[in-house]
Amino acid sequence: MVIDNDPYQWLEDIEGEAALAWVAERNAETEAALAADGAFTSLKEYIREVLDAPDRIPYVSRHGAFLYNFWRDAEHVRGVWRRTTTEEYRTDAPAWEVLLDIDALAETEGVKWMWAGARLRRPDCGRALVSLSRDGGDAVEVREFDLATRTFVEDGFRVAEAKTRIGWIDADTVFIGTDTGPGSLTDSGYPRTVRRWRRGTPLDEAETVFEGETADVAAGAWHDTAPGFERDFVVRSTDFHHSELYLLTAGSSLVRIDVPDDADAYAHREHLIVTLKSDWLGHRAGSLLAFGFDAFLAGDRTPQALFTPDARTALAGHSWTRHHLILETMHDVSTRIEVLTPVPDDGWTRVPLADVPELSAVSVVDTDPDVSDEYFLDVSGFLQPSTLHHGTVGGGTEIVKQAPARFDTAGLSVEQHFAVSGDGTRVPYFVIGPDRTATGPGPALLYGYGGFEVSLTPSYGAVTGRAWLERGGTYVIANIRGGGEYGPAWHRAALGADRARAFEDFAAVAADLVARGVTTEAMLGATGGSNGGLLMGAMVTRYPGLFGAIVAQVPLLDMLRFHELLAGASWIAEYGNPDDRTDREHLSDLSPYHRLDADRAYPPLLLTTSTRDDRVHPGHARKTAARLRELGHRVLLHENTGGGHAGAGDNEQAAHNNALVHTFLWQHLTRDTP
Repeated sequence: MVIDNDPYQWLEDIEGEAALAWVAERNAETEAALAADGAFTSLKEYIREVLDAPDRIPYVSRHGAFLYNFWRDAEHVRGVWRRTTTEEYRTDAPAWEVLLDIDALAETEGVKWMWAGARLRRPDCGRALVSLSRDGGDAVEVREFDLATRTFVEDGFRVAEAKTRIGWIDADTVFIGTDTGPGSLTDSGYPRTVRRWRRGTPLDEAETVFEGETADVAAGAWHDTAPGFERDFVVRSTDFHHSELYLLTAGSSLVRIDVPDDADAYAHREHLIVTLKSDWLGHRAGSLLAFGFDAFLAGDRTPQALFTPDARTALAGHSWTRHHLILETMHDVSTRIEVLTPVPDDGWTRVPLADVPELSAVSVVDTDPDVSDEYFLDVSGFLQPSTLHHGTVGGGTEIVKQAPARFDTAGLSVEQHFAVSGDGTRVPYFVIGPDRTATGPGPALLYGYGGFEVSLTPSYGAVTGRAWLERGGTYVIANIRGGGEYGPAWHRAALGADRARAFEDFAAVAADLVARGVTTEAMLGATGGSNGGLLMGAMVTRYPGLFGAIVAQVPLLDMLRFHELLAGASWIAEYGNPDDRTDREHLSDLSPYHRLDADRAYPPLLLTTSTRDDRVHPGHARKTAARLRELGHRVLLHENTGGGHAGAGDNEQAAHNNALVHTFLWQHLTRDTP
């Protein structure tokens, strides 16, 4: 049902007095329903223990002689930015040099600052551009930081809160795109212009080197610091899936890198690396190609194929060391990793880098491509805690960190199955849990995302392990279309008007779980966030009989107004344009908010969001909760005041949110359990 005059549009007033009062009432109802007993408190503390555990792996990135890490725990609620040496990192208890204490900064300035990253100046690594988020939003304040004195630089580079893109060119110059007044941002709220800003000069007088269109998603620029290959590049993102790459010459002219606009491309030393999203030059979509950069600019279009996909194998990622490329691929969603080495005038060689257990995942944590062949490699699985390896390509490797087990895995196993969707497509999914052949069906929780070419690969989830698996539940991950598990075609199959295929895939997995005797409809729950929240809205309105309870986190639900709310315009390429008459027809059909009906029976629903989410507007969850209440359906809403799109700004909030979610699911999915 299309709502011509939306009666709940007033709930889009993010910090409006009436809207916040209404939210406070909903929060009180949710707390009373889910957090009023000792069992909730115990679960929350059990989850918080995992999040604050001092023996977690402190993952690092190398900059010069030091390894850098950002760390939160019970003592450092907002966290500390710190560094150590390689020798110290190898020890069980490294000595860390604290560079910036975010808790102390927040207390001193009276602002709920959260860490949003730092860009170190290369090659000296003596200064950094630190980004600080106010209570978790995507918009940040940028300040120049001196690592020697561990202080912000007086009269250094400083940018007010905005969705800023900034990076070093040299010691006294940066590329910047930010909010400099009318016309400087796109309709999506990201930078439209790129400026070259020199230290000590006003930002509004900085030279403009590029201007995009207001309908674009964003523009940006960066300086390549590779010794001997120093170059400047500009990128114009025309929509979420298409972009234009330019070489910015010394005379500030732009030279288009003539690759397909749906491809990902970048220069690395003498190479131009291109990841295809559509067929080109006789190579399949999903291929990874290498050209000679100078030769390509001169017109040579003869690539070397570094990876070619097949029906079951897709590119997962790649990383450079000084002399090698580490390639990550997925075969039926299990990852593989190998090393490719360019041989002058003779192509590339390739050898395996590490053995990966079945149904596991491996990822490159960090490399230092300008300097060495060092790498940090993380290996984990659903029931296998992370192991962090440190090594050198062509040299030795060592385990430097091993995460301890966080939950009891006795009696649990991992299996992969395939469900058949409505159009005959085989959809893979992972099942983690106990053997149900002897006990019969039990509570199960199904998770999915299905969008933006995001792949869901095996990983060790300590919170899910403690809050769900240890209590006897089964956890399931569905690798539905819209993701990237089988490359670009898997993503494109659920774009725009075909979005319902992702919904059909998820429903097929749910039905297959019941058919296999893993669970029943009454004991099957579903959860997803952001785009996965749209998926959950579709399950509520299209397949309500398949589920006993559903949780949608920071969800996208109003598909006729999403493009007018915060960053929503940037997703038009994924879903369609509500202002286009042709797209509006399918968006109206896809929109969970507009499909709600008083005469249908829906499973209980918990909606969670954040007032400070400046990516997916909290109005999506608020309005859906209000509409469901009006129609007489069961719904709870929890809106955290901070935390941004993550929904939580610290471990206390994260533990609380997770305890709410799992308490809600356990309440509704175990009522008929023997």
